[in-house]
Amino acid sequence: MAILRIKLSVYVPFAKMNEDDDLPYEEEIIRNPYSVKCWMRYIEFKQNGQKSILNMIYERALKELPGSYKLWYNYLRERRKQVKGKCITDPSYEEINNCHERALVFMHKMPRIWLDYCQFLVSQSKITRSRQTFDRALRALPVTQHPRIWPLYLRFVRSLSLPETAIRVYRRYLKLCPENAEEYIDYLRSVGRLDEAALRLAAVVNDESFVSKEGKSNYQLWHELCDLISQNPDKVTSLNVGAIIRGGLTRFTDQLGKLWCSLADYYIRSGHFEKARDVYEEAILTVVTVRDFTQVFDSYAQFEENMIAAKMETTAEMGQDEEDDIDLELRLARFEQLIARRPLLLNSVLLRQNPHNVHEWHKRVKLYDGNPRQIINTYTEAVQTVDPIKATGKPHSLWVSFAKFYEENEQLDDARTIFEKATKVNYKQVDDLAVVWCEYGEMELRHENYEQALRILRKATAIPSKKAEYFDASEPVQNRVYKSLKVWSMLADLEESLGTFQSTKAVYDRIIDLRIATPQIIINYAMFLEEHNYFEESFKAYERGIALFRWPNVYDIWNTYLTKFIDRYGGKKLERARDLFEQALDGCPAKFAKTIYLLYAKLEENYGLARHAMAVYERATEAVEVEERHHMFNIYIKRAAEIYGVTYTREIYQKAIEVLPDEHARDMCLRFSDMESKLGEIDRARAIYSYCSQICDPRVRSSLTPICLHTKHSVNLCRQMLIRFIAHPVSDLAPGQMGMDDMKMLEQKAQQLAAEAEKDKPKPKEKILFVRSDTSRSELAELSKQANPDEIDIDDDEEDDNDQEVQLEQKSVPTAVFGGLKDD
Repeated sequence: MAILRIKLSVYVPFAKMNEDDDLPYEEEIIRNPYSVKCWMRYIEFKQNGQKSILNMIYERALKELPGSYKLWYNYLRERRKQVKGKCITDPSYEEINNCHERALVFMHKMPRIWLDYCQFLVSQSKITRSRQTFDRALRALPVTQHPRIWPLYLRFVRSLSLPETAIRVYRRYLKLCPENAEEYIDYLRSVGRLDEAALRLAAVVNDESFVSKEGKSNYQLWHELCDLISQNPDKVTSLNVGAIIRGGLTRFTDQLGKLWCSLADYYIRSGHFEKARDVYEEAILTVVTVRDFTQVFDSYAQFEENMIAAKMETTAEMGQDEEDDIDLELRLARFEQLIARRPLLLNSVLLRQNPHNVHEWHKRVKLYDGNPRQIINTYTEAVQTVDPIKATGKPHSLWVSFAKFYEENEQLDDARTIFEKATKVNYKQVDDLAVVWCEYGEMELRHENYEQALRILRKATAIPSKKAEYFDASEPVQNRVYKSLKVWSMLADLEESLGTFQSTKAVYDRIIDLRIATPQIIINYAMFLEEHNYFEESFKAYERGIALFRWPNVYDIWNTYLTKFIDRYGGKKLERARDLFEQALDGCPAKFAKTIYLLYAKLEENYGLARHAMAVYERATEAVEVEERHHMFNIYIKRAAEIYGVTYTREIYQKAIEVLPDEHARDMCLRFSDMESKLGEIDRARAIYSYCSQICDPRVRSSLTPICLHTKHSVNLCRQMLIRFIAHPVSDLAPGQMGMDDMKMLEQKAQQLAAEAEKDKPKPKEKILFVRSDTSRSELAELSKQANPDEIDIDDDEEDDNDQEVQLEQKSVPTAVFGGLKDD
């Protein structure tokens, strides 16, 4: 207690200076002078008091705890708040600066204190002191804390109008963060230091490990460099512009147009116009894409236009006559020549892109039209450049066109030389070599060298020493061309026209032996033999062709063979003809059967038996396609009626109605009933109409004849009755009716429906009667007269008693309908 009293006595004068409320805090501080919390509570208590007292408390606390970051940070922040809004020349600013300096004696490793101090100095516009403080901060803090200082430092130096200072600071910064070189380059460009900007950008472009923070590719950075150095030739002096851009030309081969334009632009801005023109000429002769060519050519043309405009303006200012200015005329002639060269230059670009493009070589020849020497040089270069294996298009067409050029200029020996060389080229396809041989032969024919043409084609078809399969790509085409049908066909035509019968026959036989013949070749061979009256030989040729091919390729051969055989022998060799037809029909697809069957039936009609013809027609109705059966039945019925009479066609009609779909069956029913009506068989016609009415809806099909109207109305009403009966089943009938059979119930329902229809129509035009199954024929006739008084009375004594039931039968049993129609 004595010690406590002594301490209290020491602080009594100070305590008297404070208010009574401060006493608890003072006592707590006396007890715990090294407790930050005690000092912070005291400071918080005095926060709204006088600032001088608050500062004094902070000073006392820092005297006891000079290493407390919390106390220093809050004290400095409080002092900065106290001078906020005051003029920067106020002396209190310097006092606060001194406080920061005292704090940094202990807090020199705290980046926050440095940042606040630097910002405070920057706000006072103390440039030198701020820069020195930033440097002190960077020296005091570890490298890992430098990224917190540099952004503020760089922002400070960029705000100054002292580019040299900023450049020196940036150079130091890039040693720590070289990945931010783009920021430095942008600053250099903004202050006009383009030479150093170009140097830095060139270093970035050459650094393969550099990754742009702005997401730019190396190609984009390269283009920025090219634009920078080409558009500012007077400011960029430390770099070799030509070497840099040409390095880009070898590095970025897919974007050459812009680089060439940049190099030419550099020389234009430098005043070296002839060098710029040389660059443009070099560019249009080296680019390999149409896009690059278009960029360069448009820039070149614009340059020439500007030069002409500048020259005309200069001439006008000097008062000279434009017509006498030779330099202006030269510029105009140069520009016109450039425009005229464009198609040829573009063609050169496409050929550089793909030197094996046959189509572009032909276009190039057309561009030189009227210049024979250039045409010959172009053809020579083309045939030497184009690789037949890599060619786009037909490489043989170059050789053929080359030879035709000499032919058109009446230099046949040179043309033959070209053709001979062309036949030795290893083409990719056999057909290419075949075309060359054929064109060679046609050239000789055009000049009436017939023997030479035959000799050429015989040479082309000669069997080589080493035989090879036609599609064996490992063998050269010269060893496979002997199987080319194109060459053999032309040789066959020439032999027919110029050779002998035996030589022509030998050619055709050789084609067949090589198994390269087509159906047309077989037909041509047979026709050739027929023309020379070797009929049996021609038939043997057909048979050899038939043995080579299958359906459907053999169809034309069979069709021609059968026709020629019938025309030759008629009915003399009927059995042989029948055997040929049976062979043709064996395995014949339904698609091609119709023609052969009709030809077969015609043979039987003209030279054979009628029943055989009918049998053929009947087979045809089953063998042809489903879509053609209706037409086949029509032919069958027509021929049967002409040969045997119309009554013979009844069974054909019945079969057609059974087999054909409903759409065609209805037409057959109408034709069948019409025939029966004409024959006077009214009962048969009615039965047919009755059946027909069941496979067509009366509400949709209104094309039935008036004879069928009675049946039509009956069936329509029967349909309505069935629908109503479904809606009101037997269970809805009266109890007394439950024991009736189905037929009586249907009749009662029909009567009810008729009564309802009678009520709805006060004056019905027609009375519909329903006939019971047990009605006699006399009653039936009487009812019919009541329903239709104008009906003609026809004797129905021979009508079957079940004719009324026929109307209710379905198409699923068509034989029941026509069972009573057959003749006894």
